[in-house]
Amino acid sequence: MNISWLFKMALRDSRTNKGRLLLFMSSIVLGIGALVAINSFGENLRNQIENEAKELLGADLEVSSRTPINDKVRARFDSLNFETSEEISFASMAYFPKNGGTRLVNVRALESGFPFYGTIETNPVNGADGIANSNKALADQTLMLQFDALPGDSVKIGKVSFDIAARVIKVPGRSAITTTVAPPVFIPFKSMEATGLLQLGSRMNYKIYAKYPDNFDPKKFDTFLKPWLETTDLDFDDVGQRKESIGDAYSNLTGFLNLTAFVALILGCVGVAGSVSIYIKEKVKSVAVLRCLGATGKQAMAIYLIQVVIMGFIGSVIGAALGAGIQFLLPGLFSDFLPVTVGVSLSYSSIIQGILLGVIAALLFALPPLLRIRKVSPLKAIRASFESETTAKSPYFVYFLILIFILSFSWIQLDNLFRAAIFTAGLLIAFGVLAGVAKAIIWLVRRFFPTGSSFVLRQSLSNLYRPNNQTLILIVTIGLGTALIATLLISQELLVDKLKFSSASTDRPNMVLFDIQSNQLDSVEKLVTTSNFPVLGQVPIVTMRLESVKGRSASELRADSTSEVSDGMLNREYRVTYRDSLTDAEEIIEGKWNGKHIKGEPIYISMDEGFAERMDVTVGDELVFNVQGALMKTTLGSLRKIDFQRVTTNFLVLFPEGVLENAPKFHVILTRFKNPDESAALQSKVVAAYPNISIIDLELVLNTVDEVLGKVSFVIQFMAFFSIFTGIIVLLGSVLLSKYQRIQESVLLRTLGAQRHHIIRINLLEYLILGSLAALTGIFIALIAGWLLAWLSFDTVLTPNLLLLLIMYLAITGLTILIGLSNSRDVLRKPPLEILRRE
Repeated sequence: MNISWLFKMALRDSRTNKGRLLLFMSSIVLGIGALVAINSFGENLRNQIENEAKELLGADLEVSSRTPINDKVRARFDSLNFETSEEISFASMAYFPKNGGTRLVNVRALESGFPFYGTIETNPVNGADGIANSNKALADQTLMLQFDALPGDSVKIGKVSFDIAARVIKVPGRSAITTTVAPPVFIPFKSMEATGLLQLGSRMNYKIYAKYPDNFDPKKFDTFLKPWLETTDLDFDDVGQRKESIGDAYSNLTGFLNLTAFVALILGCVGVAGSVSIYIKEKVKSVAVLRCLGATGKQAMAIYLIQVVIMGFIGSVIGAALGAGIQFLLPGLFSDFLPVTVGVSLSYSSIIQGILLGVIAALLFALPPLLRIRKVSPLKAIRASFESETTAKSPYFVYFLILIFILSFSWIQLDNLFRAAIFTAGLLIAFGVLAGVAKAIIWLVRRFFPTGSSFVLRQSLSNLYRPNNQTLILIVTIGLGTALIATLLISQELLVDKLKFSSASTDRPNMVLFDIQSNQLDSVEKLVTTSNFPVLGQVPIVTMRLESVKGRSASELRADSTSEVSDGMLNREYRVTYRDSLTDAEEIIEGKWNGKHIKGEPIYISMDEGFAERMDVTVGDELVFNVQGALMKTTLGSLRKIDFQRVTTNFLVLFPEGVLENAPKFHVILTRFKNPDESAALQSKVVAAYPNISIIDLELVLNTVDEVLGKVSFVIQFMAFFSIFTGIIVLLGSVLLSKYQRIQESVLLRTLGAQRHHIIRINLLEYLILGSLAALTGIFIALIAGWLLAWLSFDTVLTPNLLLLLIMYLAITGLTILIGLSNSRDVLRKPPLEILRRE
């Protein structure tokens, strides 16, 4: 028998089983569709980033610093004929005289020229033209909508009022989500001094944007400009680095979403395995006949293997076509998160990869049931009643191949073997739990079968373990889809609840006033208290830089490529405080904390445990800080564990009292308001009297975070619902593939005298049990995952939204029952004899 005969037999057999094979094929359509859509979108995004690399940065080179950039840098750029534009950006309060509204914003004082590539998109169009040489400002469109401001109205920054020239719609290299907490307001660079905001302790970011001359070879940047920049205290970014960093960030995003889509494909493949298993059980007699006619077990298996591959290919092609259509929705779905506008074009490589992946996945998951028919006895054709049901077991190497397949795909998407192993292990554990529950139910029902129960209950429970039962496949597929969705919902609730718990307590602050100068402290405190606001804390903050670590200078550490201390830690400006006690968000885990410095003894400081680990220092090590020109030698005396999610002032480095009292500093005041009107009233008073002071409304921040989380969750849930829909298709396919067996059972029951309502109740109870078990097990897995997240990541107690989980349970169980009952419509509507003749 040759290959052509195998294909002919596969084709002939499939003619009578088109419906079942189509259901098998449909199981993988959504998974492949989601993968192709995400991969196509990812490729279009990478191409867009590549094409708009300069627009993402707005220049060829950007250098930045927390302190004013010295003239040597400007002189070096001038010598290379670079065209430059400077910027000073900082957080400050914006005041809208039109309605008295105030809001923390990101002020960007820009010189003319920037952006050298791309444009600041405004409404009206070209509203940014000439702003640098005027007394006008540009304000973010969401900020203007919040305060009902229009072009032509004014906004006050510090001591200066600016007329608003236009709304800002988009800035090169910035996504909408990055401007949510502190929306940008652009003012002329020349007006910076007049605002009065350049004061001691003000947290300024200084930048110089540079455009290369036409005759400048970008390769020179790596050969002599980059090495020189590395000797300075400046951070720098060129087009190549920006393109790489943005590309990596969004590759991680698409990789994560691909894993979500991959779960949908795995669910579909489990459906394939279940469907093929049921299909093959019904083909045992056909295989036995083939064996009688001289076919070998391998040849018989090859016939159905060909059907699987063909149906897998067709399903993958349909899925790829669906994914090519879905990708048109994704740019709009991700628009708030992207710094570029992504066009849509067909990615043939993604389509081909999706098709190959679908065929391979379908083949691997179909092999276990297919391999079991290799040793079907020819006697099955004539002595089926006396032959054993024993068939060949699937070799363990097949399951090993499936494991390698899942791990390899995860590794490719995450680009990290350890994380891929964690993902694979988590998936296997979830499968194991669901399969274990299904097996346990089958064993328990068979072992403790309630023989004395009612007729309906006995029949329903028997269906859980009878031949062609759907217990295992339905609990695994529906349960895993439920677990995925429920885990995402629990994670979102967990994060939002943690933030709400921290700020909703009546004794915790929900407003922070910062950048308060020492000579303003008493009068600001008086303003707060006379406005009937409590002063819940007053914190002094001193700025300093790190001079040396364990006897090695910062410049020496920067030059040492083997050093564990990153340039970011060496170049950053540290904001530290001093006090004699710890807050309730801090706990000493190593060393000893003495809140008062004893004159003549070393200065013992305390550091956050994670930060100390990243800096490669431990208790007893020496650190020297440059406190605005004065060098101060300190010794690491203790390590603290800090709950950074607690609403309080947390510091990486903490000094004792008796050291920094005379150092130049600014102050922070913590207070609390009861309602938004009180908050707005106090902000207006403070901004009017002290324009340099910035205010953070933590309730507004919480609402903003909630909004951002909502957008992120929607994107993730959009992909996760592919898993639920795949589970529904697998459920539908499994029910319909076992339809013949169930029809025989139902017809037999009707022939023996069972009424329509008996059949309905039997099926209803069976699918109620299956749907309930699948949903409850999936929710149980999600609760375990949520508990682990609460314990390990959020350091809190899980308080799940029981109403949401109940709705999910009822919806999934109801859907399972609805599809299951639809299977028995023919039996209920028509006489048993007519149904048997047709079947």
